[in-house]
Amino acid sequence: MDQKANAVRREISDDAVIEGFCDPRFSAVVDAFERNFAEQGEVGASVCLSHQGETVVDLWGGLADAESKVPWQSDTISIVFSSTKGATALCAHILAARGALDLTAPVTDVWPEFGRHGKDKATVRMMLDHSAAVPALRQPMKEAGYCDWDYMVARLEDEEPFWEPGTRNGYHGLTFGWTVGELVRRASGKSLGQFFANEVAGPLGLDFWIGLPEEREPRVATMLPYRFGPDDPMTPFMDAVLTDPESIPALFLLNSGGFIQGGAHTREARAAEIGAANGMTNARGLAGMYAPLANGGSHNGQRLVDTDTLTKMSQVSMATHQDATLMIPTRFGPGFMMSMDNRHLGPDQSAVLGRRAFGHVGAGGSIGLADPDCGLSLGYTMNRMGAGLLLNARGQALVDAAYRSLGYASDKGGVWSN
Repeated sequence: MDQKANAVRREISDDAVIEGFCDPRFSAVVDAFERNFAEQGEVGASVCLSHQGETVVDLWGGLADAESKVPWQSDTISIVFSSTKGATALCAHILAARGALDLTAPVTDVWPEFGRHGKDKATVRMMLDHSAAVPALRQPMKEAGYCDWDYMVARLEDEEPFWEPGTRNGYHGLTFGWTVGELVRRASGKSLGQFFANEVAGPLGLDFWIGLPEEREPRVATMLPYRFGPDDPMTPFMDAVLTDPESIPALFLLNSGGFIQGGAHTREARAAEIGAANGMTNARGLAGMYAPLANGGSHNGQRLVDTDTLTKMSQVSMATHQDATLMIPTRFGPGFMMSMDNRHLGPDQSAVLGRRAFGHVGAGGSIGLADPDCGLSLGYTMNRMGAGLLLNARGQALVDAAYRSLGYASDKGGVWSN
């Protein structure tokens, strides 16, 4: 595609513009991106789409720092929180494709110490689909404990399961970084961040980091946290946080060593390898990571996984009417979120995707996904967080525009279909 001929530049305020390029077939994505700034309070953001291996949309705009009015540039990056989980899961699947991990095998085959206190029946797949029964830590985490890999691994080894592994699921919001990350480390002999850099980001040419090098710091956007107000609906998750300090939602949100309370935005935290929550990238990095997974497992001559592994990645392996952490219905594949339609419960609790699409959202609204049915990969990042841990109106609007551009007709059945 001729990027110059399809260049985009739209002024959105006195201080900011949208720039990039867009295949005319996907002009609805540009319009949705612009509306996010005009109507949804977007501050700075990026969106990127690849279709059948070709980048068809690459847009960025707004402000990387709202206070200083620094513009969001082509190479601006930001923390994508739980969108990092897709990168960590991909590392595990690459190792499974090579025979170094077996999703059906007990975790103790690779990590014997994890089996303490009745966790010996947990399998690798359970670690990936949030049914391994350690969604949080009961005893207080030390300050910035998330920066200490060995400390977090030891804490998970000694944690008693919250249920019999495999019998239900509860989103492992922070602990996923080590339940899966330690499997990657033991199976590969490399740290999670090193493995991702060597086997994914490097070969695909992605500006995507789990453990950000210090020289990349000047390109990091400043995040604006969401502030809950009196008019916000009281969700079951927030009700549990506020009324039951021993509940899984409260332990997840409040016992994070300060990570969720702002510690994520320190240099120490960005340098650490937190495979659940501290990936640093932009939309181009997310869409680029998922591009091979939307196109049979390979992209631009780089094969990440075989087709059988890819098929496993796109299957639901755990679904429930009430996730023990999020307190809503959830659907997970092994390491990835599948389409979740909870619109009847209110805003910010859904991620409506294609029938076989898989990916991951990040707190505040980022998302990366692959849809093997139509060869679509998509990434969206932003620096003004929305409510909730799933998609808000801004990210969903971009996903919806992408599917409509491909001729999909309706999402009324809980997935985009044509």
